[in-house]
Amino acid sequence: MSRRRFTGRLAAGTLAAGLMLTACGSPGSSSSADPTTPAGSGSGSGSAAAGATGEPIKVGLVTSLSGPLQSYGQMYLDAFNVCLADATDRTNAVGGRPIEVSTADDAGDPAKATTAATDYIGQGYTILAGSASSGVALQMAPLAAENQVLFISGPAATDGITGVNKYTFRSGRQTYQDIRTAASFIGDLQGKTVTIFAQDTAFGQANVAAASAVFGAEGATVTPLLVPATATDLVPFAKQAADADPNLLFVAWAGTNATQMWEAMGQQGAFDGTTVVTGLDIKPTHTVFAPVADKLSLLAHYFDGATDNEVEKAMVAGLTAEGKTPDLFSPDGCNAALMVVRAAQESPDDVDGMITALEGWEFQGPKGTMTIRAEDHALLQPMFQTRLVDVNGTPTPELVKELAPADTAPAPTPFR
Repeated sequence: MSRRRFTGRLAAGTLAAGLMLTACGSPGSSSSADPTTPAGSGSGSGSAAAGATGEPIKVGLVTSLSGPLQSYGQMYLDAFNVCLADATDRTNAVGGRPIEVSTADDAGDPAKATTAATDYIGQGYTILAGSASSGVALQMAPLAAENQVLFISGPAATDGITGVNKYTFRSGRQTYQDIRTAASFIGDLQGKTVTIFAQDTAFGQANVAAASAVFGAEGATVTPLLVPATATDLVPFAKQAADADPNLLFVAWAGTNATQMWEAMGQQGAFDGTTVVTGLDIKPTHTVFAPVADKLSLLAHYFDGATDNEVEKAMVAGLTAEGKTPDLFSPDGCNAALMVVRAAQESPDDVDGMITALEGWEFQGPKGTMTIRAEDHALLQPMFQTRLVDVNGTPTPELVKELAPADTAPAPTPFR
């Protein structure tokens, strides 16, 4: 695949600020952070920035590299590394100063995440990023505020970190944007019944809260059906969903047991006589959808082929060069890298200056035009309706409709 440049693809505000976001050469040559590196050991991009002699700008990525959200954390990390290399012309440095990236595995455990983050803060790291788990993000945000460091959350979708404090940003979508996309599939909900099928986690609870607000405001009766996160036998819960026989069944599920969940749903007849809306999950789960693909309305944060802008092409080219493929949370990692470069370029030694540089910033990410809303740091972005179609025996997402950022924008949430 040909090499592509980020130059000229960013919003005018970025170019005016003088960001040197240029890709040249294969991003596969950048050094990747070691997923097994413990907090504080200083791995990552240091060797790639060997020509930079200034004081390092230290970034700590704390994300799920094991545990139920391991695949989410890994695709985030892979795209972060590729886009950091591209955005710095393969130097992993800005203004002659290396961006030194270290990684820590939180395994989806908030206690492990805060321990790793506290270690990084103690070593002088001023930028933290990476949360895949909503529960982790909700613990990292107040820690960032307490220690006055920049925190850029990753795939974690909880609405609770939007507007939580001025130090917290996000590089992915939030639950409200998922729910608004789901609502775009359906007509009048007045008097209808809606069941929310989700895990009893911060992610699941956030979906129940957002869905209750959105669907309830349109006149629906909303009933949550929360499954314990530790449940291994999902059949009884799938049966409850089927027996409820709602007009709309909204499924919000994350993690490695999605296959078992969908199999249980199919076995119990949950798809019979109801509209089922859910989010498109990562590629390995697509085959699970195949038997019921024609019965599902799928909302999508991102999928390979949803967009075709130059930033996305460069991200895909970089991942391909490393023998990897883009997936659901690749844009979150790429956006985070672009945000880190923006913050480091504009205000490398002052966190308040980093915050000012990011607030209101409009830039081109893999999904298209992204805007960081200044008053609460919500990340306004396109969302997608999709369906799965058979392509040579493989269930493949096909774009149905792109929703503009304004169509799914949450109401502003002033900092608490």
